[in-house]
Formats: sequence, structure tokens, C-alpha cells
Amino acid sequence: MDIKTYMQQVGQAARTASRAAARADTCTKNLALAAIADAIERDSALLQAANDKDMAAAQANGLDAAMLDRLVLNAKTIAAMAEGLREIAALPDPVGEIADLKYRPSGIQVGKMRVPLGVIGIIYESRPNVTADAAGLCLKSGNAAILRGGSEALHSNQAIAACVREGLAATGLPETVVQVINTTDRAAVTELITMREYVDVIVPRGGKGLIERITNDARVPVIKHLHGVCHVYIDDHADLTKAVRIADNAKTSRYGTCNTTETLLVAQAVAAQILPGIAAIYTAKGVEMRGCAITQGIVDGIGSASEEDWITEYLAPIISIRVVDGLDAAIDHINRYGSQHTDAIVTEDYTRARRFLREVDSSSVMVNASTRFADGFEYGLGAEIGISTDKIHARGPVGLEGLTSQKWIVLGDGHVRG
Repeated sequence: MDIKTYMQQVGQAARTASRAAARADTCTKNLALAAIADAIERDSALLQAANDKDMAAAQANGLDAAMLDRLVLNAKTIAAMAEGLREIAALPDPVGEIADLKYRPSGIQVGKMRVPLGVIGIIYESRPNVTADAAGLCLKSGNAAILRGGSEALHSNQAIAACVREGLAATGLPETVVQVINTTDRAAVTELITMREYVDVIVPRGGKGLIERITNDARVPVIKHLHGVCHVYIDDHADLTKAVRIADNAKTSRYGTCNTTETLLVAQAVAAQILPGIAAIYTAKGVEMRGCAITQGIVDGIGSASEEDWITEYLAPIISIRVVDGLDAAIDHINRYGSQHTDAIVTEDYTRARRFLREVDSSSVMVNASTRFADGFEYGLGAEIGISTDKIHARGPVGLEGLTSQKWIVLGDGHVRG
């Protein structure tokens, strides 16, 4: 079967299945999520064996460390997938929720009801856990999903997909509520992002190149973020012990994630006091530092940061460091060079914290916390389907509410308009 015909069949099946998903009651959806979680835990060894094939091929093909980090499955990450599905099941069902119901002078009641988007296409690289997360979130929010993972995770994704199908079938839902594309042909992506008659929204997750391509070529609405150039700003009113801990965690807890800090900004008044200690931690952990001229004067032996460094998402043990005059300069730097993903301030000054929250134009803005918290699970969403830096519909980690829309409803009792 040619790719176009195959994708048309997938799209048609998804559109039909989306109606079954939309009318499924909360109990049925939660039972399906529990069944999928049980199957994933039961098949942990099979999932790891499938992942071993993908890891071996990825290493042979020379994938970089960040991609390998995202690709790996182990007992811990498999258990986290199952836990995430159960977290989603425990969340309130947004579908059918009615809000802002008010009487109008005419006697009618007007409000809004939350409804599924319909069919969601998700295109992602490396991370096989996205297969479970996306399946769970789309199911709970009453949507059908078409998932197209990267070729580097083909075996892992198909093994997880088998668990998803089992869970859906166990509760009488169509297995086509979640479909995982079984070809690595890139033409499948081209078809998916242009099937307006079958697909309601596309969510790309991956590198900047993938997301730019999807955004430029899609004929279906896209929920996206291009990259994560995240910042921590250490204010001159910061608790320096907190600041060191946050600067360390935000950069070194994991290098290959979009919420990892790539630029550290430090107020000039405390730079000489705090930068040597932070630099010692980074050096011990093998992090390459690139600094402005003032930073280089404080910390010996580090490279010079270029204009390009301020806009670079390294996804690697590299960080750029800039000493700034104060809060205004920090906000200006973030709004100029950042990617509107996640930015944090460390300060004990309430007024400055409030200004930072108001004026930094990002999807997540934090006070005295590591940027690594910008995550659907940490935000209580159970999981996330992605992080959106768009300003329309969904922004930040996209969970159940972000996968629904609202429609107006009117309740009357024989009312007619005069």
C-alpha cells in the first residue's frame, strides 16, 4: 500500500474513533488507562528488549548524547510511564464541564461547555515515553490520536502501542482511538500535517529543525515550541545558598531537556561573590562555560560568549553566563534572546519577583525554583503532550485542558427572540 492511501485510511479510522472517544464516559476512559498501565508494567522486560534494539541502532548511527538520553527506556522510566497514566486517570475529566452559566435578561441561560478537539496528530523524536503520555492524555480528553514517532524509536514505540491497543480493547473502545504509524517513511508526516479533513491539530515534539518544518508545511493548526532557551537570573537580593542550588540543578540535573537552563544571568553586585562557587560546581561536573567579559574577569579560564550563544539551546553540558546591571537588564536580555519557554528569578525581594512574573514574556515564569520544574507531571497535569510557547489556545505544558476547546451552550424553555 502506498503512503498516501495508508495515511488516508489512518485518518478515516481516527475520525470515526474520535466520535467514540468523545462520547466515552469517565469510568470507561479511566479503566482503559489503568489497563494500559498494567500492560506496560507487565511487559516491562519486552519494552526494554525493544528499546535495546533501538539503542544499539542509534549508537551505531552515531546519535548524539542528548538524543540517546531521550531514547533510553529502563525500569525507572517504564514505571514512570505507568504512573503517569494512573495520574491522568485520577485527574478530573474536563469533557462536558460547564462553566460561566448565567441567566440573560431574555430568560435564557448562556454558558460554555468543554469539548474534545477531535483528532490530534503528534509527531515526535526519540522519546518513546511520549507514546504512552500522548495516548493517555488524548484518551482522557476524549480525542483520537495519530502518533508518529521517530525512526530511531520504532521498536520501542510499537511495543508500547501494543499495550495501548490492549487497554483500549479491554474496555470496548476502538483500538483506532490511538494509532501509532508503523512506517518510518517521512512522506507519512507530509500526509499527516495536510489532512485537514481528518486531523484537527498537530503537536510536534523534537528539535528545532523538525518543528520549523512542521510549522512551515502544515495545513492543520499547530501547537508548538521551537526551542528552549531558558534562563536563571540571580538577583542582588537573592539568598545565595538558594541561588547556587538552583543554578546547579537547572543546568546539570539533565542536559537534553527543553526546560534545562542554557543561560545564567547574575546581578553585578553579587557576581564576584557567587560566580566562583557556581563555576566550581560546573567545572566538577564537566560543564563548559562561556561568559561575557565581566564573567571572564571573575572566573579564570572560561571561553568568551558570542552573540550566537545567547540564542542557543545547547542540550549539552554547556552554559553561557552574563553579568547584568540588575533586574531591568535581566528582563531585557530574556525578552530579547529567550524563546518564551521558561525563565526563573532568584530573589528575596517580593516587588522584584512580582515584576519578573509580570514582565518576562514566557510560558512559564518562576521565582526561587529551578526551570526543570516546567513539566506537565510536576505541574499536576499527570503528563504533558508538549510545551507550547504559542499565545493562542494553549500555553506552557499542555495537559487535558489544553487538548479541549469550549463551545457556547444555551438553555431555554421555549424561549424565542423578540
